[in-house]
This record gives sequence, C-alpha cells and structure tokens, in this order.
Amino acid sequence: MSSENSYGNNEDEIQRGPLSNKSAVTTLAQQNEVYKNLDYMLIPIFIIILGGVTVFLVSLTIGDWDYWQDWRDRRWWPLVTPFSLIIGPAVFTYFFWTYFRLPIAGTAITVGYTFGVLISRYMNFHVFAGFPVNFIAPSTFIGMALLLDTVMLVTRSFYFTGLIGAFLFAIVVYPLNWPMMAAFHVPVEYNGTLVTVADLMGYEYIRTAIPEYVRIIEESTLRTFGEAVTPLTAFFAGFVTILNFYLWVWIGSKLTQARWLTKLI
Repeated sequence: MSSENSYGNNEDEIQRGPLSNKSAVTTLAQQNEVYKNLDYMLIPIFIIILGGVTVFLVSLTIGDWDYWQDWRDRRWWPLVTPFSLIIGPAVFTYFFWTYFRLPIAGTAITVGYTFGVLISRYMNFHVFAGFPVNFIAPSTFIGMALLLDTVMLVTRSFYFTGLIGAFLFAIVVYPLNWPMMAAFHVPVEYNGTLVTVADLMGYEYIRTAIPEYVRIIEESTLRTFGEAVTPLTAFFAGFVTILNFYLWVWIGSKLTQARWLTKLI
C-alpha cells in the first residue's frame, strides 16, 4: 500500500508540481531523435529557399538566354550561365564546409532551383502565357553542382575546388544539356530559308517586348549548328568561373564573420 501511495503521489506531483515544467527530452537518444526530426523539417525548407533565391538570380542575370530554346546559343548561353550560377554555391560552400564539413551546398541549391523553375515555367509560361513546354523547358544544372561538391569532398580545399571544380562546373553546361537540346538543332527549310526547329518555334510563338532584329542575330539562335565556337566558349567560361568562384568564396567568408551571424552559429 505504501508503494502504491508513493506512486500515486509522484504522479500527482508530475501533473501539479514543478516536474511538469521539465523538458520531455531527458536522454541522449531522445536528443538525437529530436535533432533528426529537425533536420527532416529544416533541410527541405533550406533547399526550397535557396532554390527560390537562385531562380530569382537566374531570372535577373541569365534571363532570356535560359528561358527559350532558340536563345540557348553556342556563345553567350554557356558563358553567362555558369558565371552567374556559381555565386550561390560558392558562398554557401564556404559556410557549410567551414562550420559543418558538408560539401552539399551546390547540389542543394541546384536541386531546389530545378523544382522552383519547373513550377515557374509551367505555371507562368505554359499555363498562363500558352507557350509549349518544350520551348520553355528549363536547363539542367544538377550535374554541374555534383562535380563541384565532389571535388570539394575529395580535395577538402577551396583552392582546388575553384581550380578544378569550378572549371568543370562551367565546361559541362553545353554537353550536359545537349541530349535535351539536340532535337531543336535539327535543320528545316522554312520559306526557302534554312533554320532550326528552335528558330521555327520562335517564329511561331512571338514574344512581346523582344525586337525581331535582336532575336534573329547569329549569336542568339541555334542556326549555326555548333561548330568550333562552342568548345572555345566553354573553356573561356571555365576560366572566368574559377575567378568568380574565388571571389564569392571570399565574400562568403566575410559574411560569416558578421556579428549577427556568428551569434546565431
């Protein structure tokens, strides 16, 4: 009877007394479980937020070069795209590697970007504006980010990640997207003029606020079917992307030293 009364008194104390204010997490195993649940909740949110920021960045800097199939030309598109897209991975690679030893920034950002841009292109360009999906289908950049993060994982060095990873990040843009673009390079005859399928789609689906003479210049169409300019552009893009990676890693190192951020960490 005494043990039962003692048990009953303890139960009353838990409900009424100071024990009810204590945390439910009392063991190391429970703490680890809470941390896992937080990761399951925060990591997707983190990927979506960074992806959305990257969608906005690409829209401002790359813009039409990546919106339309006939603007993904052999000169400007593979040059501007990696130069701009490396900004987010460079900044967050420094943050995640320095504080957490996680080489995941590039992949997380590009995966989030892929989901965000797919929704944006489908809802805004296809459903709302009526453009065909294959005319405005987004490019793929996940393979580029995987190369960057892999070099970071293997070398554990920002110097070699920029020298090798950022260079690979840039030169694979065109070959990585070639399987999706190849069908639009097929030559067709249109009113006695040799054009590509992408050019023909651009003629049929006119975009507002784009002067016709701007769209028909050689640099901004697929009419030239590749040739030697593409690899030269890729190598030049590789070198400038290396420099841009080092610049934004340095900026990332300065941002992580801000007082408001170090208090959070």
